[in-house]
Amino acid sequence: MKKIFSNKYVKFGIAVTIYILFVIWLRNYWFFLGIPIVFDIYVSKKVNWTFWKSRTKKNNVVVEWLDALIFAVVAVSVINIFIFQNYKIPTPSMEGSLLVGDHLYVSKTAYGPRTPNTPLAVPFIPNNVGNAKTYLEWIKRPYKRLKGFHTIERDDIVVFNFPASDTVALEKSDHKLYAQGYFNYYDFVRVKAYEKQRDDKAKNRKILPWWKYEKYAREYINTQYDVETRPVDRRDNYIKRCVAIPGDVLEVKASNVIVNGIPQKEHKGIQKDYFVTTNGMAINTKVLQKFGVPKKSANITNNPYYRLPLTKENMEKIASLPEVESVTVRQDRNEGDYDFMTFPHSAYYGWNGEFFGPITVPKKGETVDLTIDNLPMYQRIIEAYESNKLQVRDSIIYINEEPASQYTFKMDYYFMMGDNRHNSADSRYWGFVPEDHIIGSPRVIWLSRDMDYGGIRWKRIFKVVRNDT
Repeated sequence: MKKIFSNKYVKFGIAVTIYILFVIWLRNYWFFLGIPIVFDIYVSKKVNWTFWKSRTKKNNVVVEWLDALIFAVVAVSVINIFIFQNYKIPTPSMEGSLLVGDHLYVSKTAYGPRTPNTPLAVPFIPNNVGNAKTYLEWIKRPYKRLKGFHTIERDDIVVFNFPASDTVALEKSDHKLYAQGYFNYYDFVRVKAYEKQRDDKAKNRKILPWWKYEKYAREYINTQYDVETRPVDRRDNYIKRCVAIPGDVLEVKASNVIVNGIPQKEHKGIQKDYFVTTNGMAINTKVLQKFGVPKKSANITNNPYYRLPLTKENMEKIASLPEVESVTVRQDRNEGDYDFMTFPHSAYYGWNGEFFGPITVPKKGETVDLTIDNLPMYQRIIEAYESNKLQVRDSIIYINEEPASQYTFKMDYYFMMGDNRHNSADSRYWGFVPEDHIIGSPRVIWLSRDMDYGGIRWKRIFKVVRNDT
């Protein structure tokens, strides 16, 4: 058997079969021109494709290490692009389903891997080192997704490129913006515009159209920060639950999700903030830690009033403690209270994070009527995601210089929400996720480090990630 597999023609047969299947999966049949190269590597050996190694004499240790390094880089790069990649959860938006410090194996074959938009890049390092990009945009490839095992279904947990990170103020990275109450660069713009408008009102100046305040804010930010745009595959990775798929009608009432008129399935990990009042006795910190409460919320100095993020199960357990007098769900807003940080950032809708919608998730091939009122709902789709020139002149909408009263979507879109409902920057605030931003599905937690209390969560290692968590 060993002799058979050492035969060069057998090796070539195995290699060329794998190569042909890969080309068929890739659906780029120009790569069939590479079959002669495979033949030369295994059979004719006319060209030394590993030119850094000598064929005629023994190579020294440095060359052998270089050869091993090149093989490892190529192999891991191919695996990361087409099979799976690792992802570490940085924020609490999916608690209590997935925790900060969970390291996930994310399957790219689940929904089908994408071919890279920017294939020229330094592997395994961030998008920027200092102010220098680690990728080149000399070659840009259009969106293409290979065949996957299935499509995204409602309630799937999904890893995707964050749409709003197409533009970034480098000195204010996303986590710094989030810490200051912003979710992304565009919220930074909105807040600066709002501050300018508020200043004009306070000083009895003429109130300008909102777009002029946004223009002022962008110019201010562009002069104060290094602002760059990023292609889809270089945008930040996020993880959320897909609560609505293309064509669904979604509504949020008191932080409860309703899709097509039916309340969302009560997943075990869905978590909300609750106000807990005690009789004066502090709740034991170890008890709160057991219920997954973050350290800052578990601080006994909060006694007798706590605001605790809890699943329904843990809320009921907290309510049964002898020192607890009352437990009520957090509600900061009422229906109709407009929050300008909420998508689509238009007072016409009057939505907020707790009372949102109804909203129809765009579906590929469907056509919607466009008006000045509903344009904010679709503006990002038309301009940023589907690459059209959009203008409004004299209350008339122009797309690619043509008057437009309708628009037909070129892609499917998804509505994503975090399971930690009161502590998640999600589609309620920045809108739809286009299909070309989808990365994959988390499968296994291979490491979990407790970033709050310290140590490793041994019980979570090799835990399978289930969508019904």
